[in-house]
Amino acid sequence: MTTIPLIQSMLGLLAGIVLIVVLTARFRVHAFFALLLASVLTGCILGFPVATIIGSIKTGIGSIVGSLGLLIILGTTLGLILEHSGSTTVLANYVLRRTGTGRSALAMNIIGYLVGMPIFCDSGFIVLSGLNKALSKRSGVPVIVMASSLATGLYAVHCLMPPHPGITAATATIHAETGRVMLFGLLIAIPVSVSGYLWTAFAGRRIAVAASDDIAAGDTVLKGPSVLMSVLPIAIPILLIAIRSLSSLEATHPSLLLQTIDVLGMPEVALSAGILLALSQLKNNIGTILQEGAEKAAGILIIIGGGGAFGAILAKADIGSHIAQNQSVAAMGLLLPFLVTALLKTAQGSSTVAVIAAAAIMQPLLPVMGFDSASGKIICVLAMGAGSMMISHTNDAYFWVISKFSGLEIKEMLRVYSTGTVVMGLVAIGFIYLLSLVLPTT
Repeated sequence: MTTIPLIQSMLGLLAGIVLIVVLTARFRVHAFFALLLASVLTGCILGFPVATIIGSIKTGIGSIVGSLGLLIILGTTLGLILEHSGSTTVLANYVLRRTGTGRSALAMNIIGYLVGMPIFCDSGFIVLSGLNKALSKRSGVPVIVMASSLATGLYAVHCLMPPHPGITAATATIHAETGRVMLFGLLIAIPVSVSGYLWTAFAGRRIAVAASDDIAAGDTVLKGPSVLMSVLPIAIPILLIAIRSLSSLEATHPSLLLQTIDVLGMPEVALSAGILLALSQLKNNIGTILQEGAEKAAGILIIIGGGGAFGAILAKADIGSHIAQNQSVAAMGLLLPFLVTALLKTAQGSSTVAVIAAAAIMQPLLPVMGFDSASGKIICVLAMGAGSMMISHTNDAYFWVISKFSGLEIKEMLRVYSTGTVVMGLVAIGFIYLLSLVLPTT
């Protein structure tokens, strides 16, 4: 294949990124079509024949969807079942009873972290928003503090932990081990979530926003399963995946126990176990909920497929072979995937689109940056997850979910929540750097 000049490669890359940002942020074009058009534009600038462009797009879509389609479908379905069964509300109220209304903002942050494991951040916030406002009225804590505390807890795991779509797609693109990304992402999300709460408590301490009058202080709590049965569908999959990641399967003839752990700890099998546990708590409408899960997952998968198409075109450009000669790139280390993702996130609003596009850019650069080892790929994926946190503002759909469901003004949101996402991103990349010292990338 003819080598493409560096200037032409970079022009194609930048043109594709700008088109994605403009179409999604300015014209509100669906992310799939923005990624698809960016793939075509980049391919044309790179001088690829039409047949090559179309073939690469089809290959990219098929590869990425084939590798993580089942994981996305199962993760989405599990979240919906927990929502419909009332498990999320049961879990929320349990944490509140343990912490007390005096620490209600911290309680909501913890709830966000726990509920956010299987449920997308926007869905989790919508489900818990009524409880959030009612607790604000009872405790006297400003709604902006309560809402941002909940939002940052949900956001931490959404950006750092599979099976959430963006970080899952990046894991597949970079070919990192899903189980270890999930485990380390879950651990790093703890201090990140706490930092979001601490910043919220600091920045929102002088803002007094009254709770909506339509939320009574004594809201009726949705009746659901027991606390144990609410937490098991979340805890069992995480435990199985963690055990598999921590166990050694390098033996020439692994025992039956290790083989069993290897199978049960596969993310798809572990999530299936969680779904079966969660289904046992549903009394009716099982078919409807499963259909809703499949339909919701389909919308996510087409965006991921678009990211795969864009990645396939960029891979053909072989930008990494050019940049390999630039020592300053390698010197940036994990800051490069972090900054690229942060730029994309801030410009176009979607954490999912940002991390998918960034993964496509970073994948050919892994050898150059010294991230082509198993541990290096994990660090790179997590760094992109950290970048996808910042900055959430008015072009982010999640920003508006928080604002509208909490009755908050934009200026309060920008002052407390948006600045909080910057703090979270910086804390995340700091802990990822510490992790890189424990897990050498080479």
